[in-house]
Amino acid sequence: MKIPQQGFLLRIFVGESDRWHGRPLYEAIVHKARELHLAGATVLRGPMGYGAHSRLHTSKILRLSEDLPIVIEIVDSREKLDELLPHIDQMVTEGLVTLEKVEVIKYRAESDRGEENRG
Repeated sequence: MKIPQQGFLLRIFVGESDRWHGRPLYEAIVHKARELHLAGATVLRGPMGYGAHSRLHTSKILRLSEDLPIVIEIVDSREKLDELLPHIDQMVTEGLVTLEKVEVIKYRAESDRGEENRG
């Protein structure tokens, strides 16, 4: 898959306990991105954070939280991300969604490297 050199980064901040139709919200978002053939998605789990309500979420031993911060990052073209955004709007009822321009330096799969070495 080829991503243009100028891409966009969609970053979605939610809580680990957030759900969509009975499954973790971050999982539902990644599956929707895959269904729409976006280049890829990464889910990051944060050890500490807070959001709009200023409630601190932490993984410290004495204060275990079951709602740690989750960030989903997806990089692709603006057009491809625009296909996903209406779904994100429905799915994310509480959280933060950002979109920013990024410069894609390299994106390739193992099979792409083999083709590059031929010739």
